[in-house]
Amino acid sequence: MANLENFRLVVFRAVARQKSFRKAAEELYLTQPAVSLQIKALEEDLGVQLFDRSGTQASLTAAGAVLLDYARRLHQMLTQAEHEIAALSGDHAGRLTLGASTTIAQYVLPRLLGEFRADHPRVLPTLLSGNTEQIVSAIREKRITLGFIEGPPRTRDVRTEPFLRDEILLIAPAAHEWTEQPSISCTDLVAAPLLMRERGSGTRRITELALERHGIKRRALQVVMELDSTEAIKSAVEAGLGVGFVSRWAIAKDLRLGHSFKIVEIKGLRIHRDFLLVAAKGPEPQGLTQEFRRFLASRAGAKRPSAKV
Repeated sequence: MANLENFRLVVFRAVARQKSFRKAAEELYLTQPAVSLQIKALEEDLGVQLFDRSGTQASLTAAGAVLLDYARRLHQMLTQAEHEIAALSGDHAGRLTLGASTTIAQYVLPRLLGEFRADHPRVLPTLLSGNTEQIVSAIREKRITLGFIEGPPRTRDVRTEPFLRDEILLIAPAAHEWTEQPSISCTDLVAAPLLMRERGSGTRRITELALERHGIKRRALQVVMELDSTEAIKSAVEAGLGVGFVSRWAIAKDLRLGHSFKIVEIKGLRIHRDFLLVAAKGPEPQGLTQEFRRFLASRAGAKRPSAKV
């Protein structure tokens, strides 16, 4: 489907997002002079300077910040118009802009997006991956229309609703002494070398809150390494660097195929959570975003990680 948005505004939003003419050119597959020419033409049309080019980054001027707010809103409106026009013929088409925190992006959404595209082959999903805080920021900045996060947001200016059930499990190297025991106690964790996700991760926040409810303060934990992905934690556990908390969804395939780590039961502690769908406050998203939400309502409830403890 044709993009209804003025191309100069597309370029403008890319430069504002990247804070760099060079990076915007790479994102849009243009030359840097072509990007500069589009911005210059836009500035001449408006009679104002949109970017301060004196520093190492292209920072927005006051006029640029005003335009960016309207450009984002216009982009959303035009995208919605494209979707609704396509839907009149029963043929959903266009770009679906999503964001998901790491575990969901890697282990949950790919299969769901594959099923959705089988029904709507003219839909082009784009998926931004980051931790929970980054996905919430992308929603607030209107860079995506729908997000999926692993823990509660730290801000109240977005809407959330449960999307999928998950459990956070402790894993240890297969040869670790804990794997031979029926279970360990929460206090055993205090002396253990822990591998944790980075600050801002939903998995880390949920884990720390659950441990605090059982009397284990976060400052008492021996965090020996912070890692920015579940795959990195799994690899570090396999290498014998410590024990770590991961989503059951993230290890379902590993457990079926057999890997050099095992689940460790913690007596009296089960860490359950809901993956959350997050959207901006205000009117419900329409068009393709609404169609994808309907699809999720019919599919996601039946999705469960198939591995058993």
